[in-house]
Amino acid sequence: MPLTNPWLAEPAPTRRLARDRLEERIRNLLAAQNMCVLATTGADGPLATPVRYYSLGLAIMFTASPRSPKMRNLAADPRVSAGIFAPLVGLASSRGAQIFGRARVLGPDDPAKAPFWEAFRWESEHVERGRPLTEPPSETLVVIEPERIVYTEHWLRRDGFAPRQIWRRDEP
Repeated sequence: MPLTNPWLAEPAPTRRLARDRLEERIRNLLAAQNMCVLATTGADGPLATPVRYYSLGLAIMFTASPRSPKMRNLAADPRVSAGIFAPLVGLASSRGAQIFGRARVLGPDDPAKAPFWEAFRWESEHVERGRPLTEPPSETLVVIEPERIVYTEHWLRRDGFAPRQIWRRDEP
């Protein structure tokens, strides 16, 4: 039987990408998608919530109602995992990232929000909610700056690299 991608039938390589190439691939994935599944933990156990996000570098950010279950969970434990993935057509197209870190909740008056709002496409949310674009955003912003990212891309196997790559903030 002919194989569409014969390199998938071979044992997976173990070679690591250079850090700059890995970061480029992660940034590309983050920029090409806009939904993640955010995992938090609370008194009732784990919670996985679909969230629309925006990215700045390797960080992701989103707005949330302060009364939402995910925000209650973040107040109790800021450790999170976010799963981001590209549409899957077959094994060769498998591409995604798991981001692990601590969520920072930036309230309406927090000056630390400024650099993130510049990358956040808040105008579309204002239009969706019927707010004038002349009114600056006042929502709570949640920012996740990763401590670790597990990046998976099976197409890397074709070039002799491991399909699963690990990025850590504290490694050069």
